[in-house]
Amino acid sequence: MLRKLHADCCEVSTPAKLNLSLEVSAQRPDGYHELETLMVTINVFDTLRFTQAPAGHLGLCNHWCVSRQHHTTPDSLPTGPDNLVLQAASLLLRTTGVSRGVDIDLFKRIPLAAGLAGGSSDAAGTLVGLNSLWNLGLSLSDLSELGARLGSDVPFFLAATTAAICRGRGEIIEPIRLTTSLHFVVVKPAAGLSTAQVFQNCQPAQVPISSSGLVRSLQCGDLGRVGLQLFNRLGAPAEKLCDQVSQLRDRFTRLPVLGHLMSGSGTSYFGLCHNSQQARQLAGRLRSTHPGQVFAVQSCV
Repeated sequence: MLRKLHADCCEVSTPAKLNLSLEVSAQRPDGYHELETLMVTINVFDTLRFTQAPAGHLGLCNHWCVSRQHHTTPDSLPTGPDNLVLQAASLLLRTTGVSRGVDIDLFKRIPLAAGLAGGSSDAAGTLVGLNSLWNLGLSLSDLSELGARLGSDVPFFLAATTAAICRGRGEIIEPIRLTTSLHFVVVKPAAGLSTAQVFQNCQPAQVPISSSGLVRSLQCGDLGRVGLQLFNRLGAPAEKLCDQVSQLRDRFTRLPVLGHLMSGSGTSYFGLCHNSQQARQLAGRLRSTHPGQVFAVQSCV
């Protein structure tokens, strides 16, 4: 969501996502894997504020908006060239050839190394925000092409949809329409995982599992079947690399959720709930027993 605060300043809210299915098939010549994943955005948001600055200046200040007890602080977030926000801003300057500058304040709520794509969402938000602030006139299609160069999940956040099947390495987007809100309880344990390391330990499917059945269940509003069809090929390698993921799977197995799954390459784990009340109740129960961050969330509309 883009908000123009005044002529020299704008804000963008950037959502997290959950993967309801994620299949990994053959490795591609470019080193990535062929994917088919069904992603939905959820109502946990970072906020990016962009303020005009002298040409050539790209500044980034991080603000962590949750308790420091979760072991993640502004100092944990890179502010140099490894940060996807600055990479997105630099890519826009190189591509368009304009001479511009910006100060960026990032208000961070989406956990890091969590499989929730906070970095990719922030990169997409940066492309949108600076396209507006700098009056570049690029289309969403143009921004999506640039986003694919930054990361596999970035095009999804530029697709003007809250749910989609993403194929290729993630850049081929097929929007889908949800007929009902989905409610989840999400746990991000203290540990994180490297996406590259999880993929390195993943055995691609010989016979890939399609997300088509899951899509039909979603569009029929059959949440019971949705819960049974949640799937993530990266779950097994993530559990081998991080005991906290397997502990969460065991814990969620004992909860009265419709289904449960690790999101993306982890380490966040979620349960599909019957309604918002159940999501809040389970979140309260889990906060008392699990270190890390616990969210009661719903899919964006």
